[in-house]
Amino acid sequence: MFMFSRNLILPRSGSETFFLWGPRQAGKSTLLRRHYPHGRWIDLLKSDEFRRYATRPELLRMELEAARHDPERQVVVDEVQKVPALLNEVHWLMENRSFRFALCGSSARKVRRGAANLLGGRALRYELRGLTAAEIGGGLDLDRLLNRGYLPRIYQAARHRQLLDAYVADYLREEVAAEGMVRNLPAFSRFLDIAALSDTEPVNFSNIARECGVSGPAVKGYFEILEDTLLGRWLPAWRKRRKRRLIGAPKFYFADVGVVNRLARRGTVRRGSELYGKAFENWVHHELAAFVAYADFDAELAHWRLPSGIEVDFVLGDMVLAVEAKASATVGRPHLKGLRSLALEHAPGRRVVVCLEPRPRRTPDGIEVLPAETFVRRLWEGDLAVGG
Repeated sequence: MFMFSRNLILPRSGSETFFLWGPRQAGKSTLLRRHYPHGRWIDLLKSDEFRRYATRPELLRMELEAARHDPERQVVVDEVQKVPALLNEVHWLMENRSFRFALCGSSARKVRRGAANLLGGRALRYELRGLTAAEIGGGLDLDRLLNRGYLPRIYQAARHRQLLDAYVADYLREEVAAEGMVRNLPAFSRFLDIAALSDTEPVNFSNIARECGVSGPAVKGYFEILEDTLLGRWLPAWRKRRKRRLIGAPKFYFADVGVVNRLARRGTVRRGSELYGKAFENWVHHELAAFVAYADFDAELAHWRLPSGIEVDFVLGDMVLAVEAKASATVGRPHLKGLRSLALEHAPGRRVVVCLEPRPRRTPDGIEVLPAETFVRRLWEGDLAVGG
């Protein structure tokens, strides 16, 4: 299986303690093993390791001190959320023995909700997303990406549908139950299916609650679980209005479009269909969000929407960049309405339509119409978003 070169830059060995979060199968362990080939590894997915440290977390301190561990070698604790008590030992070893740790996990929920030691701001925080177009390289196979999703193993697999089904069944449903995150698993399972239909859309909690047969607060709690397990994230509304009232409801985006496809029972998404357009928007969000995170871009990603329904899919920072995602081979006036309305009230730095046209062009009023491959190349080269 091909090993992708990832865009997330981690600290050099022994220089920093940090958390590395990310959904399961995003490639966190692979990235850490490549970056710290000589590090000391503690894998809490192994049953014997888990039992030892869960019953006696002080063993971490005792073993590292006894081994006279080289401080320049990173200590990696994989799936740290499974034994939150280890973080007290990590804290002591950082302060008193100058050890540096890479603390890897797929969910901060158990750590945070259990009032575990989050190291008092002494640890950096990184998040590994699914594959970006820049990491895949070799030409953008958009149809493959929008059907298989961004998880490295599933993207490359010959039987990707079976792996996605296993991911949904084993991770989204059973593991959530095993961690005790929800009491009503059938309702949560229904919620997943319904929430997938709302991917890329403003969320109506009351409607989803009614379809799931649970309360509105319960649905809000379910969305929190998806956030905490890094399976999705909110896209807030841009609020710095000037002339007209804006819609303040956030949108929700699943972290992986392949998971959305299986939950929503989309089958194969094909160009020209509405479902392809929704998958395309999810992907554009994924690329922008990953760029903001990896490039340490000091700006928030949001969406802009008027009560009339006119909207712009993504705005970055204080209008540094405004982006519309249109899975169309021919971009016309209706596709440009949102960006032109935005320009009447603000002065965005760049206005871009990401689309399926074969060549880039610019409209007379300055809107850039970019093929998908051109968009991601310019984005990751730093050409589109300047000033963060």
